[in-house]
Amino acid sequence: MFGKKAFPKGGVESLHPNQAQGPLRVGVAGAGYFGRFHLQKVQASSREALVGLYDLDPTRAAAMGAEFGTFVAPTYEALLEQADAVVIAAPAEQHFSLAEQALKAGKHVLVEKPVASTLEQADSLVALAEKTGLVVQVGHLLRYSAEQKAITERIDRPLYIETMRIAPFRERGVDVSVILDLMIHDLDLVLAIVDSPIESVDALGAAVSSHFEDIANARVRFANGCVATITASRISLKTERKMRIFSEEGYLSADFVTRELVMIGRKNGLPLPGTNGFKRESVRWKESDMLQAEHAAFAAACLEGLPVKVDARAGRRALAAALAVTESIAATRERMILSGLIHQKPAGDY
Repeated sequence: MFGKKAFPKGGVESLHPNQAQGPLRVGVAGAGYFGRFHLQKVQASSREALVGLYDLDPTRAAAMGAEFGTFVAPTYEALLEQADAVVIAAPAEQHFSLAEQALKAGKHVLVEKPVASTLEQADSLVALAEKTGLVVQVGHLLRYSAEQKAITERIDRPLYIETMRIAPFRERGVDVSVILDLMIHDLDLVLAIVDSPIESVDALGAAVSSHFEDIANARVRFANGCVATITASRISLKTERKMRIFSEEGYLSADFVTRELVMIGRKNGLPLPGTNGFKRESVRWKESDMLQAEHAAFAAACLEGLPVKVDARAGRRALAAALAVTESIAATRERMILSGLIHQKPAGDY
């Protein structure tokens, strides 16, 4: 089993593959909605061993501990003492402090998105991960999806991207805006597809059922000329998750709910009469367990030193895009108020 290690002065070192004699000892910080799912995956994994959980709410922590039959740590420090790695599934405003403390204690970190609340915090985690050599993996689940693989296998030079992610309102996730709750998934996926820096963002959004934006639309222009239009809502009547991509390689349409992709191009599929050589390819995929895949990747990175698919830098890039959308929404709203298009809401109203 992993033993306690004496870390060098001024930093810590990660667990090396040849020192891995057993599963990765994992603690979970956060006994809420996502915490339960992470506890399930750790407990079911052959490469991870659940050593306990911690939550600021002792009653909730005790109930979750009883459900999973695991140690309930009285403090976060007590959880870290038992673990080689920690999963952070606490509210977003706690992500940075919990991740920083874990890294300074010599623990690998899997942190839910967003990686932090500010770019300064994200930069600090990037620097700390690089200094210590520890794994910092950010929970952008779409990177582990079958649809992401299907899309990137067919399109690598997009010209225009359009995404739609809408869902009915639920109390979960309202501690942050829909940008950090839902849109950040598509922002991260778009950033993974488009190999270019963001040049400008023009966005609009509104708070309807919470204190933060519940619906938002952003037009993102990249330095290479690609444009992405991204829409997210958590106050819709139905659930839709779709993406359309136009490129020189063809046109791609993906429905993440029905798990179906259609590609109109010249390489694969059945010929389309009267289209000068274009073909139609239809692809379907089975529902996959993205969270399980995320945990498998995390264990492999910690135990074997494999590359981290969504590291702190990737999390920082997604956060920067989400904050740029948020800032653009605020600027757009100010213009609307000044023009008289909308009225300023009294403080506390939403």
